[in-house]
Amino acid sequence: MGDSMTMQKGTNVPVPAGTVRVELGWRAAPGAPDVDASALLLMAGKVRSDADFVFYNQPAHSSGAVRHEGKATADGRITDTLVVDFARVEPAIERVVVAASADGGSFGRVSGLYVRITDAAGGAELARFDSSDATVETAFILGELYRRQGAWKFRAVGQGYGTGLEGLATDFGISVDEPQRAAPSPQAPPAPPQNRPAAAPAAPSAAAPAAPAPPAPAAPPAAAATPPVRLTKITLTKSAPAVSLAKQGGTSGALRVNLNWEVRKQFKGWGAKLGRAVAMHADLDLDLCALYELADGRKGVVQSLGNAFGSLNQPPYIHLDGDDRTGAMSSGENMTLNLDHKNELRRVLIFVTIYEGARSFADLHATVTLQPQNGAAIDFSLDECTVPSTVCALALITNNGGDLTVQREARYLVPDRGVSPQRTIDAAYGWGMNWTPGRK
Repeated sequence: MGDSMTMQKGTNVPVPAGTVRVELGWRAAPGAPDVDASALLLMAGKVRSDADFVFYNQPAHSSGAVRHEGKATADGRITDTLVVDFARVEPAIERVVVAASADGGSFGRVSGLYVRITDAAGGAELARFDSSDATVETAFILGELYRRQGAWKFRAVGQGYGTGLEGLATDFGISVDEPQRAAPSPQAPPAPPQNRPAAAPAAPSAAAPAAPAPPAPAAPPAAAATPPVRLTKITLTKSAPAVSLAKQGGTSGALRVNLNWEVRKQFKGWGAKLGRAVAMHADLDLDLCALYELADGRKGVVQSLGNAFGSLNQPPYIHLDGDDRTGAMSSGENMTLNLDHKNELRRVLIFVTIYEGARSFADLHATVTLQPQNGAAIDFSLDECTVPSTVCALALITNNGGDLTVQREARYLVPDRGVSPQRTIDAAYGWGMNWTPGRK
């Protein structure tokens, strides 16, 4: 970790690195709320527009300066990570605020919360701030990266909010689209015009025709360019297994599918039995795959077997990012769908196979997240596996008149003896493909 020590509120340290990882971490505990990292890029204490807010539903800043990498779980700890590339931070941006928000409770129920800054190149810890005095707060500014005489520094802040991510975001000039809370927040509409002087000159011609009208029409040009930020997350369950991408704003751009997992078995006993179990899971290799059917009737599979990684900009408009054997230790397995070509997709079945390292999905805790470039994240967990399954259908994406519907499947299948996982899932969903043995 290096020789840095935890900081006190209000203190600052230099950050001598070109790119840093900003890691929020906390202890996993039953009943504790989920925690989310976010960043606000500020000029004169406010965002220039809603695009200066980087969080789970808007995971990358247009400049490339800040991106949200997402969560990982290891050794009883959960982390949520942002990456900041100082070379890409626009000159107008004076500081990058690092925030945490609690989803489903207050920070008083979150133990071991910290933020640490590491050099992305070498991993050296440059700064760390432990937050230990939280009670009823639902959002926190943990710290901020700021410019001082041409160099970057990090200040530990530790300022809490009782109004959650929504209150924190609106404080900095973000217009939040929360339909269920739209009525009780009369202060929200006046704030955006005051906080957008920097954004207005970007489109003077668009604003000019609306000038004779009352003040309200001044907002539409900004709203058209960047619709209000949506903070909602969608979790699919057995009772509510499906969601329309269009209703969540996910109609274009990239749809990132992530599979993350951790081994949750508590081994009892010692010696060879434990050693074998640990060795088995150390070699665990899960493969994220997709069966697809295009609008013109062509069918196929995207998977690492046979190097069938697909393509984003030509059929099947699905691309597998690679092969990850570590699950929660890094970013898991990732696949991307190009929603700009959604009309050329008829249906896509996302599934996962065990390539090696385990005989079934038992004792694996897996989470699936679908993150549209625009719109709310969709996630769900897999139920506990109680059958000797080596293939699991995760989600079925279906084109309904141009709108893609995502349905949680979470269906464990048990292949017959001598039948491959791919043939098993094909038969279960009636895809009708011819399979030949493959390897990677």
